[in-house]
Amino acid sequence: MSAETKPAVIGYLPDDTPPLGAMLSLGFQQFLTMFPATVLVAILTKFDVGITLLASGLGTIIALLVSKRKIPMYYGSSFSYLAVVMTVMSNFAPACYGDPTKFYCPEGVQIVQVGIILTAVFEILVGLLIMRAGKAALDRILPPIVTGSMAMVIGVALANAALGNAGNWAAPEVATASWAVAFITLIATILFSVYLQGKGLIGMLPILLGAIFGYIVAIPFGLVSFDKVVSANWFELPKFTFPAFTSGEAWGMALSIALIFIATVPESTAHLYQMSLYIDELAAEMGRKPYNIKELIGLNLVADGADDIVVGLLGGCAGTNYGENNSLMAITRNYSTAVLMVAGGMAIIIGFFGKLVALVNTMPTAVVGGLSIYLFGVIGMQGVALIQSEKVNLFDPKQLAIGSSILILGIGGNLQLADGMFPFPVPFLFPNGIPAIVFAAIVGILLNLVFLLFKTPEVRGN
Repeated sequence: MSAETKPAVIGYLPDDTPPLGAMLSLGFQQFLTMFPATVLVAILTKFDVGITLLASGLGTIIALLVSKRKIPMYYGSSFSYLAVVMTVMSNFAPACYGDPTKFYCPEGVQIVQVGIILTAVFEILVGLLIMRAGKAALDRILPPIVTGSMAMVIGVALANAALGNAGNWAAPEVATASWAVAFITLIATILFSVYLQGKGLIGMLPILLGAIFGYIVAIPFGLVSFDKVVSANWFELPKFTFPAFTSGEAWGMALSIALIFIATVPESTAHLYQMSLYIDELAAEMGRKPYNIKELIGLNLVADGADDIVVGLLGGCAGTNYGENNSLMAITRNYSTAVLMVAGGMAIIIGFFGKLVALVNTMPTAVVGGLSIYLFGVIGMQGVALIQSEKVNLFDPKQLAIGSSILILGIGGNLQLADGMFPFPVPFLFPNGIPAIVFAAIVGILLNLVFLLFKTPEVRGN
């Protein structure tokens, strides 16, 4: 090789289409990366696994088309909505949701669908606002102290569900076994996530590996039954449901669900910035113009909304663009939107495999609990990370006031109040009271607006 000859740069940019073999293999990796977390949300909320996979794939394809294939993102189920969705399921489908033998509760799903669609409306409106007025306007209304604190609330408020699944809700005769399997799963998942990082594709799948390990451990404990797998059809139509638009109660819960988007906007934006850096670095190496997708914040949120419209109409779990898939793209240097569309197509097809859906539903509750302890804690810590990364001055009384109010009202209210609701009924919207997480978000936003409207003394370092 002569001194002038440069080695070929390997990688694919958003508008590149790899050869068929590479496209299929890279697409399968993307599918495999999103699969465990997307399916776990469906298990926790008792949504249909098949329709969740199908909606994830179709929603991703639609979002890519809305962004004109400029923003390479894969959309899977969001953990941020778990607490409020679980509240809806407990209130509107209590018999089904509390039955460990049931894996799908359509009465609750139909209510949640209205909220997911309303979330989509909010995301699209905010996206259009940013496209017109810029991100600075949004940051004034939803500063990091609000969004970061809400992320902490969402994660920690789920502690009851995590420990309940781990063993606290188990029948007395299997409680000890459940706790043992849950903690074995937790420890295995943590070890996989720490010691396999940077190890290529396998390092991207600690949740899947932890779930498989816990599942195997649960078998000798007698916590796994394959009866439903044997009786399931190989091909089965996913369980589509129609949103309960005509239910008055649905609209109050819909607003509760939709307001959680407050915590997902900074997450989606952070993913966009991250991808922009990686893509432009590869473009520079290939001698091509920078893509600068970091400037497409508004369009990115519109694409998020497009995904949620799809999953909301079909009956899938509320979506978000997946950081783990972004990391996989960085590792493989593959940012091709064509590959992501192939991954979406795979998710659609696999959503019709009845045996696979039945096998996923044999996942013991204890294993889900072990995974949840880790995952829900990570959501909370991401809120801390957001506040740190944005250098929020926690010596400023107004920042402390906003953050502390959100934390106590959201976490304490969700864990201690009856049904996790503040006793302030609002006709039509919240006839039975305001959910604690929603109430915390409202208080935080209102406090911030007060501080914006009425000038406060400057604090050193603010």
